Amino acid sequence: MNFIALIPARYASTRFPGKPLVDIHGKPMIRRVYERVAAQFDHCYVATDDERIKACVEGFGGRVVMTSAGHRSGTDRCREALDRVEAATGLRFDVAVNIQGDEPFIAEEHLTKIRACFDDPKTEIATLVKPFAAGEDVFNPNWPKVVVSAAGEALYFSRSVIPHLRGVDPAGWQARHKYLKHIGLYAYRCDVLRRIAELAPGELEQCESLEQLRWLENGYRVRVAETTTETVSIDTPEDLQQVLKMLTE
Repeated sequence: MNFIALIPARYASTRFPGKPLVDIHGKPMIRRVYERVAAQFDHCYVATDDERIKACVEGFGGRVVMTSAGHRSGTDRCREALDRVEAATGLRFDVAVNIQGDEPFIAEEHLTKIRACFDDPKTEIATLVKPFAAGEDVFNPNWPKVVVSAAGEALYFSRSVIPHLRGVDPAGWQARHKYLKHIGLYAYRCDVLRRIAELAPGELEQCESLEQLRWLENGYRVRVAETTTETVSIDTPEDLQQVLKMLTE
């Protein structure tokens, strides 16, 4: 099976403009992401709409594809990048893996597990979850939760705590149930990626502001693999300072 890894990277982030280029102990963040991903995938590209990011990636020897500035999501950017790479190289890919450009410490386990989901020929889309640790706030709406079927497929994603434990004091919920935190890493069969990129935003997606609900609402199946390895994303300058402090310690 032929995989392509795509790393969407925008310069014009609302909360942290220019974050793909911020320095993390001598390397720009996008380079740290790229090097980890390229170690696991023969075909790896940064997908961007910004010449500064393009110059940075080419400067360290990475591969980059320019895409439109008008995309609504990383999924849409990945779809265009896939089409452009296939047109330029003549290669054809079976699965596209969408790696967030703001996760400079993405683990090998994450990439291995999401790739393994496609050993099952019925897998259309795949993502990862991690059980909430005892000290983590399961009620934090910035950490989407997932409920999974017995067959290992996502039933629903929510910013609310799901499932609700009826008749149990919320303070004791985490002791009674293994809540799953969504890890924002996706992979799609390429024909499925092209189809979901054409879907209009759904009602559930607009309620929760979670793009993956658009796919469920339209009948697509999302395979879920569980990891025990934490991920560290950098969304704000404050997140960056925490990461730098962690590395120094």
